Amino acid sequence: MSTVVKPEIIAEYKTHEKDTGSSEVQIALLTARINHLTEHLRTHRKDFHSRRGLLQMASRRRKLLDYIKRHNMPKYNELLQRLSLRK
Repeated sequence: MSTVVKPEIIAEYKTHEKDTGSSEVQIALLTARINHLTEHLRTHRKDFHSRRGLLQMASRRRKLLDYIKRHNMPKYNELLQRLSLRK
């Protein structure tokens, strides 16, 4: 993920002015990295090291989503819609 995209994602999902590490921002950044890596793996099918990293990122995102679901259900639903994670 390029450094140009990261500030834009942080600016879009931050909850207050100095927010760079809230759960929402972390989930949005992980989603962007997962989408980028998924495209990479479509062309490089045998890149198993990157596949392992992808699974780790997906697991970390799942844990953060579970945390938000436990503490703030409306924010969880809004985040799922904004990131279009559920069909």
